[in-house]
Amino acid sequence: MGRWLAIVLVLIGASSYGLLSSYIKMAYDQGFTDGQITPAQMTMGTVFVWVLILFHKKSWVNPFRGPWIKLGLIGIFGLSLTTVVYNIALQELDASLCIILLFQFTWMTIAMDCIVKRRLPKRMEGIAIALILAGTILAVNVFDTNWGELSILGILYGLISALAYSVFLFFTGQVESSLPPLMNSAIMLTAALPIMYVLYPPTVFVHENGGMLLLWGLLLGFLGQVVPTVSFNIGIPKIGSALAAMLGSVELPVAILAASLLIGEPITGLQWGGMVLILGGIIISEYKS
Repeated sequence: MGRWLAIVLVLIGASSYGLLSSYIKMAYDQGFTDGQITPAQMTMGTVFVWVLILFHKKSWVNPFRGPWIKLGLIGIFGLSLTTVVYNIALQELDASLCIILLFQFTWMTIAMDCIVKRRLPKRMEGIAIALILAGTILAVNVFDTNWGELSILGILYGLISALAYSVFLFFTGQVESSLPPLMNSAIMLTAALPIMYVLYPPTVFVHENGGMLLLWGLLLGFLGQVVPTVSFNIGIPKIGSALAAMLGSVELPVAILAASLLIGEPITGLQWGGMVLILGGIIISEYKS
């Protein structure tokens, strides 16, 4: 695979994940809850990946010959937890605010690396953290927002989703697997399902709108689980995590634009300025001297 094709795949994966927030909000507007949308999204996303494996013979390998336990734990504490808490946050807050909270994973990942390796942040990392935090203050429109009307629970869940996502990114980078990318994705998603069904029993599919719920699950699972997971697993090894992180930041403007165009959430010039600072911080955080 060529380098440019790998770059395009990472951009597609990030953009797909960026669209997810607005479509989840649209599903909520049709009367579904996070307790219905989350298991539908994870279930249909997992089924979709296994169907892809069925038609891709190179992925027909024994999953237990790879680091399946580590991949499964990442699926449970990374993918599953991120999806659960982020979907709850989306029910409490605007999609644009949720994606800004999720993007705090950038400085959280830096902090996690510093803690694990027992080191202080590098100069460029410190600048990046400052830019991201400053950008967040502007992007959440802190000066014009009526904080009394915002859900504190929603903000808390948004930040927890960022922490869970940083755990997913950090530990995925620590696991070496010789399995095909599709099988890695399938193991992560499949391991997350039992925990998902403990939180949200699959009986949610058995009601009058069960067919429509499965259709939403198919769309959301495709955008949130299938396209990003497969695209990243194929593209990132070809271009490296540093460039992938910078390209992945396209998720933020895509998500904000989607929130504006699809569900009509307003965006001010000050908020755009904040997003520019956040993107600048992400790029600087990946700077290698």
